[in-house]
Amino acid sequence: MDGMQGMQTAPALSQAARAYALPQQRRRLWRGGLQGSEYTWAVAFCIPYMAIFLAFVIYPVLYGLWMGHSPALYQQLWEDPIYRMSIVNTIVYLAVGVNVKLFFALLLSGFFMRKRAWVKAVLVVFILPWAVPALPTFLSIHWMLNSQWGLLDNMMWNWFHIDGPQFLDTSRWLALGSVIVSYIWKWMPFWTVILLAGRMAIPQELYESAEVDGASGIRQFTHVTFPLLANLYLICTLLSTIFTMGDFTTVYFVSGGGPALTTNVLATLGIRDAYTIAEPDLGMAAVMTALPLLIPLVLILMRKMRTAEVQL
Repeated sequence: MDGMQGMQTAPALSQAARAYALPQQRRRLWRGGLQGSEYTWAVAFCIPYMAIFLAFVIYPVLYGLWMGHSPALYQQLWEDPIYRMSIVNTIVYLAVGVNVKLFFALLLSGFFMRKRAWVKAVLVVFILPWAVPALPTFLSIHWMLNSQWGLLDNMMWNWFHIDGPQFLDTSRWLALGSVIVSYIWKWMPFWTVILLAGRMAIPQELYESAEVDGASGIRQFTHVTFPLLANLYLICTLLSTIFTMGDFTTVYFVSGGGPALTTNVLATLGIRDAYTIAEPDLGMAAVMTALPLLIPLVLILMRKMRTAEVQL
């Protein structure tokens, strides 16, 4: 009889032990294995970061979503021809600017792989446009392209006695093209250095094996370099697209959205609506219309970086 009671009591004690151990395991998992003062110090160091994150990231995002939640704002935007033009400008700006920039960055990264002193000196000069702050850079380009006092038009008149093109004053596409060229010139050195670092991480033995097999320079690029750089190139493209979508400095300081507001992108249109015409809700709504493109890009980037492991 006592044996039967003991057998019945054992499962009950086991269940009680498991019920007691489960909260303990959850607590250890929540603490990350930290105990006592270690956990206290970890919390103390995390609290300032969490406060800053809530104040400067979470709150602005939620407040912006609240400002732009009204469907009437988006109807008002769609009825504005400047907004529809800004959507087209944004697509062209992203498609041409990002892809041309990264394509030339990939080519130039191969050029700067050469082990010669003069190539290293050229690389230092090449990086200077990116190292210079964006504001004076784009302001200088704006005045260089000015139709009355600009450097290029004055040079054409003084040397050839012809009137140069009015880069920023008459043609929408000429002005937008000037903005895109300025953007590529400013940011291409940065991505060139990133891709150059990726090339330098490729083992030299692979090129030596390809050379033994008779592969030329182009075949080495197509069968060795680009397959190993493809993952890095895709991540750079996604990051650059995300950064460029929120970039307003290039358009704002090179063309100012002109002529006649025809070169605005969504970022500069949001600034215009919020400050120039004093409608912050409309400006926030204009910026938020980029979210349907921005959110999938962020998700793809996070997935790609999580699954890439140690590949280039």
